[in-house]
Amino acid sequence: MKVIKPNCRVQFAAQDVEFILTVLGGKLEGTEGLVKLLADEDSRDLILDDEALFRALLERGGCLRVTSHFYFYILVRQVFKRTGIAERGVADYVAEMLTEFARADRARCVLPGQATPLDYFFEMLAALQTADDHTRFHIRAHIGNYSLFLSGVFPDRIRERAERRGFPDLSYYVALGRTHFRVASDHRLAKRYALTDIFGTLSERFETTRLALNEIADRLFSLGGPDYSLDRLLNAAGNAANPGEA
Repeated sequence: MKVIKPNCRVQFAAQDVEFILTVLGGKLEGTEGLVKLLADEDSRDLILDDEALFRALLERGGCLRVTSHFYFYILVRQVFKRTGIAERGVADYVAEMLTEFARADRARCVLPGQATPLDYFFEMLAALQTADDHTRFHIRAHIGNYSLFLSGVFPDRIRERAERRGFPDLSYYVALGRTHFRVASDHRLAKRYALTDIFGTLSERFETTRLALNEIADRLFSLGGPDYSLDRLLNAAGNAANPGEA
């Protein structure tokens, strides 16, 4: 299983640099100067925090030529700041999660040595009982991520299924995500991957983070983000909805 890390900011490509130049060109000294600034962590973060980039992403819509890493980081960072989540690492982690989960196959829980993914939360919870310590960490991180993803991106879908078909409601996803982020934050592997504080924040502020993602999802579905298929995400969301979860 892949460990999601807060590394969107080190995966930008040439088209992202070009986009920054088209937006902030008057403040910067050409491509070479920008590349040097982006190589410095402090300068890079100040550049990426410029709200002009956020506004340009929203205003240009379908004309965008940027990577998903850049797109999601700028959106998540700006929306999170407005909701009081100031840690860049948290925004970077959630942006990377969105980039990964935008592909339905990446949103599935695949355990080492098993050909069949765990598509339902009750399967993941059952797997915790027999998994080794290393695998338990991955499962808990995935449960936290997937709970946040589904409740953040598809809250209306969850509400509808809960009301009409008796599936778990949003409170189930919130409790599940908060609990497993908290437990994962205490694991030795969280320290190795520098995720202890990030998981701790996501646990403590799960509801705030989820609501921030609601706003981001509304923007994505109304504007259409790069490499971000609504149908693909809806298929992914359907995987976790099962009466046996609760």
